[in-house]
Amino acid sequence: MAASENRTEKYARVSALEEMLEDLNSSLAGANENYRQDSDEHFSKIFLMGPHRSGSTLFMQWLANTGLVAYPTNLLSRFFGAPLVGAKIQQLLTDPRYNFRNEILDFNSDVNFSSDNGKTKGALSPNEFWYFWRRFLPFDELDYMTANELNQKANLTGFRDELNALANIFEKPFAMKAMIMNQNIPELAEQFDKFLFIWIRRDPIFNIQSALEARQRQYGDINAWYSFKIKEYPRLKDLNPLESVARQISAINRSVEQGIAALPDNKKLVIQYEDFCQRPEYYYNEITRRLAEQNNVNMELLPRYTGETGFFNTNNWRLVNYSLEEAIAMHKNITV
Repeated sequence: MAASENRTEKYARVSALEEMLEDLNSSLAGANENYRQDSDEHFSKIFLMGPHRSGSTLFMQWLANTGLVAYPTNLLSRFFGAPLVGAKIQQLLTDPRYNFRNEILDFNSDVNFSSDNGKTKGALSPNEFWYFWRRFLPFDELDYMTANELNQKANLTGFRDELNALANIFEKPFAMKAMIMNQNIPELAEQFDKFLFIWIRRDPIFNIQSALEARQRQYGDINAWYSFKIKEYPRLKDLNPLESVARQISAINRSVEQGIAALPDNKKLVIQYEDFCQRPEYYYNEITRRLAEQNNVNMELLPRYTGETGFFNTNNWRLVNYSLEEAIAMHKNITV
């Protein structure tokens, strides 16, 4: 079961867009470098970790809606090679401070709670921002390197400085998906003083189902590998789909658990997707408490929660390829 780039038509990359963005970002690189001068760490970074199809996109949409943080938007993602320039352009087009007689309001769409394989719609909706990450991470066959390899070959200090500068432009903590470094958490944590790792978990049975469905949607083939090539990829890629995905998700959760184990309590938070859907306000308060502790800020000064009271839990069995009983048995076999 080899990894596949043969996406279905709906999910295929648009070559003309890719070429235009490469050209644009290359041309803006010099201007982006100028904005990197302000790269001192003033604001916390929030890194969302865990398996794909665990509720991470819903969580990012929710967090974006709270107004507590800045985050990579679909608009900002177009400037993956020059995000500091992109941040300035985004402010110019969407920040009320720069709105002259309502000339430009088209970009100010609400962030809703729908997505398709992690993709959202709307200029200001959260984006996964993987092109940005890959500028600094020279991953090759696998989306993983040992600590020594990463420190020697990756540009982690450049990543740190650019992310600090990005948060400084928005003048807020900056939150983003960071699953590309699920297996390199200690190396990521070393770059910052103010950070919060959030591990989002989902009932593994329904996480397995959702990952298998994503394979089918993205590639039209339930056998095709989906998501990052973790260090276990070589021995998992040719297993039958159910076992491959079950072991993939188990390995990711194990890596994240080990990666955050030594972090202080105010720099990590574990969120169970099913519980989050029932009481998002509780997790908002847990996040703000940690941010307040890190930044020596009175929690009363942070925004009060005014968001959703809950979300619909999508955990119900739908697969025709495998039964619920088969998935449960596979999961138990792996975790024994």
